[in-house]
Amino acid sequence: MYVANGLFYAHHLALGAGPLWRAPMMCGGLTFVSGAHTIGKLIPETSERNFSMAEVFHRSFFIEGPAGRLEAMVWTAAERDPKLVAVVCHPHPLFGGTMHNKVVYQAAKALHSHGVPVLRFNFRGAGLSEGTHDKGHGEEGDVRAALDYLAAEFPGRPILLGGFSFGAAVGLRVGCADARVTKLIGLGIPVNDSNLSYLRSCDKPKLIIQGGNDQFGSLNKVEALFAEMPEPKKLVVVEGVDHFFTGKLNEVDAAIDAWLDADQD
Repeated sequence: MYVANGLFYAHHLALGAGPLWRAPMMCGGLTFVSGAHTIGKLIPETSERNFSMAEVFHRSFFIEGPAGRLEAMVWTAAERDPKLVAVVCHPHPLFGGTMHNKVVYQAAKALHSHGVPVLRFNFRGAGLSEGTHDKGHGEEGDVRAALDYLAAEFPGRPILLGGFSFGAAVGLRVGCADARVTKLIGLGIPVNDSNLSYLRSCDKPKLIIQGGNDQFGSLNKVEALFAEMPEPKKLVVVEGVDHFFTGKLNEVDAAIDAWLDADQD
């Protein structure tokens, strides 16, 4: 990785392959680099510089999933050896859910602001991902493929798994069982019509963020389930909003910020 004229140039450092790079393209303040298969590391111009989102390595690519290729996107950070990496799973693909969903994006942005590299991907059949929707069953394999990718790119780093709606129901189930995942964030958990009983035995740190008027996860049912979840856990209710946190996405951001900050104290 080299820095020139304030832009980052990504290099593929695969052993024996030599540097493979693509010149960056500036668009809306972000540097896009395509063509490399593995994530490059960002080296700051100075060791004390703070980086904004406009100075990250933002890359779109594909992950090999159990039903074919999965469209994915990663934001890496300036830290050479991050303490934590994350993946955020999107809502129901049959109702328009993709990795570009506003809630998913907001969660990813909040995580990334803490120096956490963040992976998003499209479940099978969504966007450019191959395969067909499998009612949450095969999608668990998609989540494991995303975790495999992060584990290979950031060996030994703990993984935070977040998900919104369908992405929470499927993703948290996998995250509770996978030893590589050490923290969980559930956004708009669809407790009304999904079996989330596995959370009753999940003792990993959990942040649940729910809209007070969520039409797919009533507050009474969420609070009842939350009461049965083992510690450590935190429930944040965003009052006066629906399932999509309409008009109050900034409170989703604030809840994630506060939870991550408290964990570092």
